[in-house]
Amino acid sequence: MKSGNFNIANQITFFRLLIIPVFLIFLFINKPYSNIVAAIIFIVASLSDFIDGYIARKYDLVTNLGKIADPVADKILVASAMVALVELQRIPSWVVIVILAREFAVGALRNFASTNGVIIPAGWSGKIKTTIQLISLTMIIFKEKFLGVNMYLIGKVLLYISVVVSILSLVDYFYRYFKKGNPQ
Repeated sequence: MKSGNFNIANQITFFRLLIIPVFLIFLFINKPYSNIVAAIIFIVASLSDFIDGYIARKYDLVTNLGKIADPVADKILVASAMVALVELQRIPSWVVIVILAREFAVGALRNFASTNGVIIPAGWSGKIKTTIQLISLTMIIFKEKFLGVNMYLIGKVLLYISVVVSILSLVDYFYRYFKKGNPQ
């Protein structure tokens, strides 16, 4: 495996960025077959996030580039999917606003903390939020029934649950930071 900035973990991260436009093309075709293809691409992109992180940690390939590019790629993937789903009238815009506002607020807190020499690692609440979001978005993208199950409806319910978890996660991040008596 290559070391340095263009190691396999970072290549997987950049692959995720490169397949986002392909995912969006299939999503905007908005036909049953294209929804299925878009969902498969979204699953591959989502799984690549877990794979690149696993490889980077297991093979000691963590780089500063990866630390920056990986969360950016994740945010672009999720934000692209959500904005497209608003455009396709599959999800309400307020959901996207709440979820993106949470992302901006946590990002701002992390930036603020880093100016004080404090690193805020991802917490379990954020990981749970991400998992629920990715599953819900996949089901909404898929849109079709699968084995008689209304994936779209279940996806929307999970998406609303992810909004609640997003808010709780935001509170958790701020609480954990300020509870420790970190500089303000």
